[in-house]
Amino acid sequence: MVKSFQGVRLAEPKRNTPAPILVRDHMSTNLVTFHPEDTIDQVLEVLTKRKISGAPVVDESVGLVGIISEVDCLKEIIKGKYTNTPKFPAKVKEHMSTDVMTLSPDLSLFDAAGKFLELKIRRFPVLKDNRLVGQISLSDIIRAFPKLKHTTW
Repeated sequence: MVKSFQGVRLAEPKRNTPAPILVRDHMSTNLVTFHPEDTIDQVLEVLTKRKISGAPVVDESVGLVGIISEVDCLKEIIKGKYTNTPKFPAKVKEHMSTDVMTLSPDLSLFDAAGKFLELKIRRFPVLKDNRLVGQISLSDIIRAFPKLKHTTW
């Protein structure tokens, strides 16, 4: 009977797997936010001045309660035209969208890109423990990919 003995084998060195590319690494954190009691006049002024098309609406504890966008403001503008009032005193809470899709900061950038394609949304608020910690836009995703090395795919 022949016994085969191969001797001690050395363990293969583990390959360095790159860290996942996460939403937290590419989201914006210095956000313009509004409160439900702000007026549409205030929103229009800020959106125009900052050249943005919308922003999260938060409560006192920085909890997300909605999103206000240019389209939401347009409702009040049309109402003002109809009633011949040049001011737009309506409150943000009257026109904001409250059914808001959000992402986790720990979601991979590839999964986030899939959500953008699936839901056809231009920006997602990013929540951690039900608190707004940032926002990631379609532009943030697009800007991130050319910076990646082929080994991180």
